[in-house]
Parts: sequence; structure tokens; C-alpha cells
Amino acid sequence: MKPANPLILFAAVAFLTAPAAAATIAAPPTAPAADAAPAQSAASDPSYRINPGDQLNVQVFGEPTLTQTVTVLDDGTIQYPLIGRVKVGGNTPTQAADTITKSLEEYVKHPIVTVGVAQVGQNDVLVLGDVKTPGRYAVRSGAHLSDAIAAAGGLGPTNGNYPDARVTQSGGQTAVVSLQQLLVNGQSKLNVPLSNNAIVYVEGPLPIRVEVLGAVDHPGYYEVHKGDRLSAAIAQAGTSANSKADLNHVFITRQVDGKSEKQEINMYNALQHGDFAKGDPKLQKDDVVYVPMAKQPNLFNPLYLIENLIGVAPRL
Repeated sequence: MKPANPLILFAAVAFLTAPAAAATIAAPPTAPAADAAPAQSAASDPSYRINPGDQLNVQVFGEPTLTQTVTVLDDGTIQYPLIGRVKVGGNTPTQAADTITKSLEEYVKHPIVTVGVAQVGQNDVLVLGDVKTPGRYAVRSGAHLSDAIAAAGGLGPTNGNYPDARVTQSGGQTAVVSLQQLLVNGQSKLNVPLSNNAIVYVEGPLPIRVEVLGAVDHPGYYEVHKGDRLSAAIAQAGTSANSKADLNHVFITRQVDGKSEKQEINMYNALQHGDFAKGDPKLQKDDVVYVPMAKQPNLFNPLYLIENLIGVAPRL
């Protein structure tokens, strides 16, 4: 029996698992960041949960200097006059108002505080692997795995059951999610929320083995999946500053019709210009990747290039 359309399943799971307000604020990747209608929907819904990136309108009756618009930081806190950092992430606007009220009581006599959502925040999510349109997408703050995959056009070709997805949050936490269980069997608890700058990697249908040699931390054979790009193999092999890798001149050698062909790749262009087709090509079975050593001292950290190419902030 042919599996149901993945995009329909994605939409159904996202609708069932996201908060009511969140379901009304999702926008396509090309939509403008500012959208008044979603913000109004969130502000008028008492069950809406505040997320990082949201802009809140905090009003204190009779205290005009304390009436401000503040942005929720990545850790779920806001910076507010007199009381400093206050945790509001995950709260409803009413709960956030109660928290601020209690903190202000030390400085203001009987404060009356209201909190509204002035603008719903957005997160950047990188979606890679076996999806129709890999890339970086802007999704609503508080979005889930299914939202990111839907933004990337849904799954690519599958061979049997749906593949697993690896979700890496901005803090480094990683979870492997069975898309078969999530989308076909309806286990909505697997639809994990995504942090800002999260990476979603959908495994390809078939594993392939490639060899990475040269100026990398750990030369050797590596298993990737069909559809993975050059950066995936090099990232596994490691390109710390000590490797002195020259990513301007990476060579891929593969067998084509019984003949050995060598291709030179400038991965730097992939980072600078986003030209994945030329700068970060897809790998094939038994490819041999050779990374030469830089002839001159590196003007940039190779690890920085690779991590930015696959969407991870550099750890300097």
C-alpha cells in the first residue's frame, strides 16, 4: 500500500500538537518576518505560551516609565527595569504578568501589570538530508519538527518506511526521531519543539561508505547516506584548526563507467555564496575525498567554515 502524502501528514501532526495560537501563526519561509495578524491572535489567546523571540508589551498601571516593549531572550527571560532578569518563557501572558507583579512589589506599591504579545518571534532552522528543498528556514517561535520538514517541502524519495530524523538543538542536545512512528503511527509526543538555530537532518534511504583522507583530524572510512553532501563527510572526519585543511581545494575521486574521475571542489564558495550545487556536491558510494594541507597559514578556521556550512555556530 502506498504511504500517505507526507505533506498532509506533516500538516495534520503540526495542527494536533502545536498550541492553538501557534497553529495560526505559521508562515511560509518567504513570508515577511513582521505579521500583525499572528501577533494579534497570540495576544488575544489566553492559552498562548510565550517563546524566545516574542516581543511583549508590559504595562504597569500608573507607572508610565515601566510600560515597555521587551524581547524574550533565548533562555526565556526578559530584562526589565528595577527587577532585572525575569523568567517568562513557557508562561501564558497572564502568568507572566503575575510573575512581574510579584517581583515589582518590592519597589512599587500594589502594582497592576498586564502583559500582551506585541509580536510573535521567529526561529531559524536548518533542514538537511532527504527532504525536497534543503536549506535554512524561518519558522514561528515554538515550532516543531513537523513544521521544519514541511517548510523544506516534505520528505524526499523513500524506500519503504519513513526514515529517522536527527534533531540537534542550539545547545547541543540531540534526539533521533522515527518519522515512521511520528507521521504514520501518530505518536505526536515525538514531534519535538525546535530551538532557534536548530538543525534537522533527515537520513537518506540508503547508507553509503566514503573515504576521507588528507588534512583532517581523523582520516578513514565513514558511513553517510545517499543524498548527503561533501560537508557531511568532512564534518565527521573533523577539520579543527590543527588540521590546517585547505577547503578551497578539496578533491573527490570516483569511479564512472570503470574509469577514475577527479573533481576539485571549492567549499569556501559554498559558505560565501550559498552555491551548494558546486561547492557542496552530493556524495556517491565509494567516493574518495582528499583534503590537502594549506600551503600558507589559514586565514580562517576550517572548523568555522564546516560548522557554518551545516548551520552550527562555531565553538571558539
